[in-house]
Amino acid sequence: MEIFLKKSSTLSSAKSLALISLLAIMVLLPLLTFAQGDLLITPRRIVFEGNKQSQEINLANTGQDTAVYAITFVQYRMKEDGTFEQIEEPDPGQKFADSYLRYFPRTVTLPPNESQVVRMQMRRMPDMQPGEYRSHLYFRAVPVERPLGEEDILEDTTAIGIRLTPIFGITIPVIIRNGDVKGNVTFSDMTLEMQNDTIPVFNVKFNRSGEASVYGDLIVEYEPEKGGSIEVGIVRGIAVYTPNLARTFKMQLQKPEGVDYSSGKLTVRYVDGSDTSSEVFATGELILN
Repeated sequence: MEIFLKKSSTLSSAKSLALISLLAIMVLLPLLTFAQGDLLITPRRIVFEGNKQSQEINLANTGQDTAVYAITFVQYRMKEDGTFEQIEEPDPGQKFADSYLRYFPRTVTLPPNESQVVRMQMRRMPDMQPGEYRSHLYFRAVPVERPLGEEDILEDTTAIGIRLTPIFGITIPVIIRNGDVKGNVTFSDMTLEMQNDTIPVFNVKFNRSGEASVYGDLIVEYEPEKGGSIEVGIVRGIAVYTPNLARTFKMQLQKPEGVDYSSGKLTVRYVDGSDTSSEVFATGELILN
């Protein structure tokens, strides 16, 4: 998208022009970034363990324009609040996986409503120590160059053209587990607070142990003093990555009719969210009063 603004020879007009340009960019950039988000990736998490040596990643363009994506590896550390920070060197106890992985192709061109498979192979090397290795595969949108002669032509030659080119990207974790590595998790520091006296927010701390990351769905149920339990919250795909030992998390709970958060209790479960397993990783209870 382009914005065209008039030139001005006065100082006050020039300041106004700069202000209008900045406001226009601030307003339009989130919309443009959202409009670029037409890449569908499945699965959203790759794990190599046991005898698994290869996997496929399916990419689909759900938009109306042809999109080009460059595929590279990036490295992240997870902070205790669950946010990520890009790094170049591993933290103590962290191992990168990219040097043991191959994938093809490295650039994908997807016409509208088309899909393509990216194939990934894992190579076990003699120098690999037991443990978990992790890197993140980064799918970065590459702006499509417009051929000469197709650029918009300004009817007013005194106008300024501002071209906004947002860069859109998605990352997915790729994990290698070498050897018999396991991860365990427990809950602590569970509290319930009422924001603005009306919005119930549940706080919990995940405590991870072992050599592997943990990944699953968090389910919260309200159980009154009398009667059956009611599901009041679920968040899918919560991870605690190595080498982190803890992650704090908060979620807003529903407030259906008949639920009184001043009494009863909350039952909390952290479960395997895959279709092939119903394993419960951790449970906890919070008495409300």
